[in-house]
Amino acid sequence: MRKPLVAGNWKMNGSRESAQSLVAGIKEGLASAVAAEVAICPPFVYLSEVKSLLEGSEVALGAQNVSHRGNGAFTGEISTSMLLDVGCKYVILGHSERRALYGETDVLVAEKLIAINAAGLKPILCVGELLEERESGKTEAVVARQLDVLLNSVEGLAALQNTVIAYEPVWAIGTGMTATPQQAQDVHAFIRQRVAAKDAALAEKMRILYGGSVKGSNAAELFAKADIDGGLIGGASLQVEEFLTICQAAAN
Repeated sequence: MRKPLVAGNWKMNGSRESAQSLVAGIKEGLASAVAAEVAICPPFVYLSEVKSLLEGSEVALGAQNVSHRGNGAFTGEISTSMLLDVGCKYVILGHSERRALYGETDVLVAEKLIAINAAGLKPILCVGELLEERESGKTEAVVARQLDVLLNSVEGLAALQNTVIAYEPVWAIGTGMTATPQQAQDVHAFIRQRVAAKDAALAEKMRILYGGSVKGSNAAELFAKADIDGGLIGGASLQVEEFLTICQAAAN
């Protein structure tokens, strides 16, 4: 049985004040244990403070990105050892914004995932297609390409044993558009089948999240699908009640 996961990606949002308020509200709302794992991923500068604020709760801390390199002369970068040092458990990688805005390739994302896993952190690997790719029937080909760079490597396949995948159709991120529950389920099932072709046991245990304008109003219907194991939540993770509603939907 796969335990649902809801991870909040704050992106480049927030302040010390808003972080304190958000974490306090989430902790209070989750005080009666929810049968889903919950993580929050604030900007780098707030990681240490948020970790302190989470003290006494079961909520895990995650980062939004990391370098594939070790410590050294890499100005502006953050290493896996630094993330471990401040108490991170998860690291998001391959987010469409990193791919589109900062030129991260499938190969670089794979290198990051392998480094994250080797450090003892848990990767949350984002995959997904552009609107024009969906409209031209290329969704599965795009997702397969993003996965195969890892599935076709011994080191990559080993690292996937510890990985959460997040299917995020790029056209649904921050747009208010959401894949229908069946559209999302179809891609999640494809991902699981793709992994199963290499490792059936891994496919069965792997958690696959949906991300793309998930809200309290649509979470329950999305999470009811057989292959959707929770969500990677953007804007709604910045609103306490919305985020808690999503967490409860995953638990149910």
